[in-house]
Amino acid sequence: MVVPESQDKMFYPPGDLQRDAHVPDFNSYLASYRKSLENPEAFWKEIADEFFWKTPATGPMLQHNFDVTKGSIYVKCMEGAKTNMCYNVLDRHVKEGGLGEKVAYYWEGNSPDHHMTITYCQLLSHVCRCANVLKQMGVKKGDRVSIYLPMIPELVYTMLACARIGAVHSIVFAGFSSESLCERIMDAQSSVLVTADGVYRGEKLISLKQIADEFPGSRQPPLFTSRSCWGRHSESPLPPFPSAVRLLLTCWLVCCLQTPWDAECDVFWDEAMKESPDVCEPEWLDAENPLFILYTSGSTGKPKGVLHTVAGYLLYTSLTFKYVFDHHHDDVYWCTADIGWITGHSYITYGPLANGATSVLFEGIPVHPHVGRFWEIIEKYKVTKFYTAPTAIRLLMKYGKEPLYDLSSLRILGTVGEPINPEAWQWYHEAVGQGRCPVVDTFWQTETGGHVLTPLPAATPLKPGSATFPFFGVEPTILSEHGEELEGEAEGYLVFRRPWPGIMRTVYKNHERFENTYFKKFPGFYVTGDGCRRDKDGYYWITGRIDDMLNVSGHLMSTAEVEAALTEHPAVAEAAVVSRPHKVKGECLYCFVTLKDHREFSHMLVEELKRQVREKIGPIATPDFIQNAPALPKTRSGKIMRRILRQVARNEKDLGDLSTLADPKVVEELFSQRCEAAA
Repeated sequence: MVVPESQDKMFYPPGDLQRDAHVPDFNSYLASYRKSLENPEAFWKEIADEFFWKTPATGPMLQHNFDVTKGSIYVKCMEGAKTNMCYNVLDRHVKEGGLGEKVAYYWEGNSPDHHMTITYCQLLSHVCRCANVLKQMGVKKGDRVSIYLPMIPELVYTMLACARIGAVHSIVFAGFSSESLCERIMDAQSSVLVTADGVYRGEKLISLKQIADEFPGSRQPPLFTSRSCWGRHSESPLPPFPSAVRLLLTCWLVCCLQTPWDAECDVFWDEAMKESPDVCEPEWLDAENPLFILYTSGSTGKPKGVLHTVAGYLLYTSLTFKYVFDHHHDDVYWCTADIGWITGHSYITYGPLANGATSVLFEGIPVHPHVGRFWEIIEKYKVTKFYTAPTAIRLLMKYGKEPLYDLSSLRILGTVGEPINPEAWQWYHEAVGQGRCPVVDTFWQTETGGHVLTPLPAATPLKPGSATFPFFGVEPTILSEHGEELEGEAEGYLVFRRPWPGIMRTVYKNHERFENTYFKKFPGFYVTGDGCRRDKDGYYWITGRIDDMLNVSGHLMSTAEVEAALTEHPAVAEAAVVSRPHKVKGECLYCFVTLKDHREFSHMLVEELKRQVREKIGPIATPDFIQNAPALPKTRSGKIMRRILRQVARNEKDLGDLSTLADPKVVEELFSQRCEAAA
C-alpha cells in the first residue's frame, strides 16, 4: 500500500480539515495501520486505556483461531477484564468527564413539531430508572430482552438499561411482521418484550402493539405493560402471546389509537418508571460476556442471531466512530439509520456515546412532511457530520438542489449499507457537501460490528464508489474461487486474515452455522460473502454479494459495474443486475431498471442501454435481458433483495422468507413484467 499516484479522478482532503484531524494525512494512516498489524497488542492496549476497567485483562488483547481444520473457531478480546458498557458510555462522561450537561441527543420526531433535547445526565437518569424496572421484573445478567420500538428516546434508554444490568438486548426493527418478531423472540428465548402502541412513518400508522399481540403460541401469565407519554388508550381483548414472553409497553403516539390491553400482563411505561429510582449500580461483566444479539437474514434459512460481546465491541465502535468521522467535541453528528439495524447500534448508540458525542436521533423519513426534511434538520442543529444510505441519496437526487437548505455547517459526509454508484456519489459531494466535504464510503456488516474498509476523511484521497482501504487492525485479501490469494489488480472473494476486537463471536445457539457460513469455504479466513476488486492503486471496490458476481464465458464480472453503466443513462433512476443460466455462456446478465419520472420503457430504450453497457465495459458485458422494474424489492433498511431478483429472472416462484421485504407487492409486479422480458 503506497500513497496513490493514479491519474484517475481523485478528490483530495481539504486542508482546513487536515489541520486538527486525528489522522491528518495518508502517511499518518499508513504508519498507524502498520502498527495495528505488526504490534496489535500495543495498538489495542492504547485504545483500551481510554476506558474504565473494574478488573484489568489477564490475557492478550486478541486471541483467535480462523482455521476450521485446526479446531473450533473463536475470538477473544481482553480475556480476564471486567467492565460495563453502559458505565463507559454514560457514567464515565458524567462522573469523570464533566459532560453531564452536554447534549447527548437532539430527538426529532416524525413531525417537526415533536422534538426534545436529552443531556448526558438526563440520559443516565432515564437509563437507571429503566434498568431498575427491568430488575424488578426479574431480569438478570444473561437474560435476553427483545425490543420492538420506533426511533424514540426510550429505545436508547432500554438498550443501555440492558447493558447496565448485564442483560442481552435483541432489537427487532419496528416494522417486521408478527411472525418475524415471534421468530426472533423465540430464538433468543427473551423473557421481556419492550414495545409501543404504534408509530407513524410519514403518514402511515404502524400499530406495533397490535402486531406484537398477533403472536402464534400459547398464553402464559403475567406480562408487564405501561402508560403512554402522549397517547390515549382503551382496553380490548388480547390475542394469545407466545410462551415465556413478558411485555413492557411504551406508547408514543399523538392519536387516539385503540390499543389492545390486558391488565394482568401489560404494564404502562410511565407508571413503571415514575416510582423507579434513578440510581442503579452497573453489573460488572467479563470482557467476553454477550452484549447483544442482532438478527440478520441469510439468503436461505431462518435469520442468524449475530452475537457481539462487551469489551471488543466497545473498543472497535468507539475507535471507528472517532477516526472515520474525525469526531471532535463540538461536532453535531447525525446518522439517519434505524437502531433496529447494526448501523444504528454501532453509530447512533454505542460509538457516538463512547466518544461523548452529540447526535441527532430521527424518527421520521426523508420526504415527510416535505422533501427537504433532511436538509431542514441539518440546518436546524448545525449538523457537522452526516451519515446516510445510498438509497436515500438516490431518492433525494431526483428532487435536485431546489429543496436544499443552509448546509454550510457540514464538514464530512458518509454512506453506508451498499456500494454507492459514482453518479450518486458525485451529487452527494457537490449538491449536499457543496464540493468541500469528503465522502466516507464505509463497507462493513452486521457481523463485523464496525467499519472494516473505509476512507479516513483527512487522510484518504477518494475515488467515487470505492471503499478505499482497510481500517486499523483489518487485514483484507482477495481470493480466487479455488482459494488462491490474488496480488495486485484482482477481483474475487473478499476475506479477512485476522480478527479485530468488534467482530462477531458466534451465531446465537448455533456455532456450527457460524463456522459453516463464515469460515468453512476458505479455512484460515473470515469470508464476507462479498465480491471485491482491487485496482492498480490498491483501492478496494465492493462488487456486491459474491453470488451476484457473474461468470460469463469464463469472465468474472461484477454486477455493480454493470449497474453503474446502466444508471449513467439519463432515463434510469436505479438498476440491479443478477445472473441467469445460459446454455452457451454458463451465465448471462439479467438487468432490472427503474426509470425516472415520465420516462417510458421501450424497445429503443433497451437497445440504448445494451449499447451503453457494451461501450462502457465491453461486448462480454452486454445484457441478454433488460426488464422494466417500476420498483425493486428492498428490505426495510433499503437494501435490494437480489435473491428475489434472481428468482424472478429464473421464474422460480417459491420465494421463501419475505419477512424483511418492505413492500411484498413489488414481487408480483416484477413477475408480471418478466413475461415480456424473458418468457
